Amino acid sequence: MLRTIRIKDLGLVRGERRLFSGLDLEISAGQAVALTGRNGAGKTSLLRAVAGLLRPDQGTIGFFGADDELEAEAARAEGLHMVGHHDGLKSTRSAWEELKFQTLWTGGTEASARAAATRLDLDRLLDLEIRRLSAGQRRRVALARLLASPRSLWLLDEPMAPLDAGHREGFGVLMAEHLAAGGMVLAAVHDPLPVPSLNVEIGRVVEVGG
Repeated sequence: MLRTIRIKDLGLVRGERRLFSGLDLEISAGQAVALTGRNGAGKTSLLRAVAGLLRPDQGTIGFFGADDELEAEAARAEGLHMVGHHDGLKSTRSAWEELKFQTLWTGGTEASARAAATRLDLDRLLDLEIRRLSAGQRRRVALARLLASPRSLWLLDEPMAPLDAGHREGFGVLMAEHLAAGGMVLAAVHDPLPVPSLNVEIGRVVEVGG
């Protein structure tokens, strides 16, 4: 089981521009880390690098269990979820079809998808096509996967931006439960997470390393 992420001397370049360099960060079970900084500083790119979607220009990203280092590909395949700024939902599917597909694809069950839909207040929306949902409703469909197929690390890109106040508070409760069970959260945010977090100023790292 994934218990710790260790990022050492990390640097990322996109195109001809260096986003940041020399980033050190460790996240352990029960911890939430909020990535802050100006637009374009590299917050989303860092999440994508941890997920294995971008290759770092320098440094390492290590995944560890209780006693030893895990193979990175397996740790990513089985130990993390990523919810990006764009929800990545198929617009012509119903909310239920999309949630069930993503849940089964990531190792959950139909029963766990139903339970997650209830927790995210989605029951009355499940028969509607994704394209008929509001931005906040679509985000809740995307977030439901986090509960339906539990994994240790949640990588979240502005997770609460489309949510109203009530659903932001509700998602804060879900994050707190995830952390209390030994989970981890790494989130790119503009607004504070509704759970205790360590603010890492990626913008400052870019200025120092660029």
